[in-house]
Amino acid sequence: MKKLWEEVVGFKAPDVVGKIAPEIKPGKYTYKDLAKYPGLKDLMIPYYYDCFKPGGRPWIGNIPEFEIVPTRQLYYALPVAEATKRNQGKVKLDGQGYVIADSLRAIKGGWGFPFPRPSGEFKAQQIMWNWIYGRYTQWGMNFANRLAFLGYTNSFKRDMKADMDNHFGRLAGRVLMPPYGWYDERAEKRGELIAGAWNFNSPRDIAGTVRTMLNFIDQDTTDQNLLYIPSMRRVRKMSATDTQDPVMGQDIIYDDANLFWQKLTPDRYPYKFEVEEREYLVPYAYAGTHYLSTKDYAVHNVKMERRPVYRVTLTQLDKNYVYGKRVLYLDAETFAILLVTNYDQRGRLYRIQTTSWGFMPKMGMPTFFKSIAIYRDYIDQHSMFMLGWQGPAFWDIRNELGMAHCIQFGK
Repeated sequence: MKKLWEEVVGFKAPDVVGKIAPEIKPGKYTYKDLAKYPGLKDLMIPYYYDCFKPGGRPWIGNIPEFEIVPTRQLYYALPVAEATKRNQGKVKLDGQGYVIADSLRAIKGGWGFPFPRPSGEFKAQQIMWNWIYGRYTQWGMNFANRLAFLGYTNSFKRDMKADMDNHFGRLAGRVLMPPYGWYDERAEKRGELIAGAWNFNSPRDIAGTVRTMLNFIDQDTTDQNLLYIPSMRRVRKMSATDTQDPVMGQDIIYDDANLFWQKLTPDRYPYKFEVEEREYLVPYAYAGTHYLSTKDYAVHNVKMERRPVYRVTLTQLDKNYVYGKRVLYLDAETFAILLVTNYDQRGRLYRIQTTSWGFMPKMGMPTFFKSIAIYRDYIDQHSMFMLGWQGPAFWDIRNELGMAHCIQFGK
């Protein structure tokens, strides 16, 4: 797995990091070391540098200490690497850098990551297409999640406690679980990519609410989003603008699902794309030892490592979208999103999402297993903590992720 993935992406992470602030070595650091190691400011993503301080109001999720561990080579399972190598160069872009959907649909079997070595005029778009059409994290998007959420005001009063089940199944480009390639004839005919279902179990005022999502390859095709509202005993079809609404009291919108789930088209909420590539010091999950303390509401026992990172800036060209700019940090070796910072139309920092990916070496699989996430709403001064349990799932997608089954489960 290591050898083939290095061949596919053209490098391994330990060989390309260590050039920024080389004086900062593996070991334990606290916020008291900031004056001693000024290079940390250049090495860390600004958000994490600002969080490197004692826990305290108004935000949960500060990091008063961490341990820098040696950089690992991360990689994917052989079927992902083999499909990526086999199909390199087959996915085509139009004159504006958008994927020609028919070139993707023409690939027989699973396609892997469409652009394993992003480059050229449309490098930023290629990185985003790797996330949108790749997503071979989390068992290739065939997984089951159990998520717990805690929300806090700026005075650390807990004002929300919720839990939900989150299920996904891949319909196209399948390489890790049979059936391979297209899930069925319907998926191939309609160009369906990923199906998802969310069952909201608590708090009591939303318990039994169900959302299902059907995601399409063609970015001009609006995803099908349905909500079952138990108090009304009705299924409601969400409009394209509804995906900009907050998710059931959380500090994210529906377009923030799974870190980024917004459609990218030149016509509906188009972006200007920019990219910078460099190394950063970022958190990764090791053995699930990190935790949020209820004493200072800071995250402790954090492990961080130097990683090659793509910093993609999406500047919104339509003033009607909720975010004026989105800045995404993606691991350059796995194409997994590490951090998202969102700004409003006035240029103010609005919402952030962080996650610390887990990695299973024997499976070649980045996952949310053992990870935690911190969300912040800087305008409302509200924070949220998410803890997830995740595992692979062989879904009967048409039945188990359909609205009829989800309603029955919600009831």
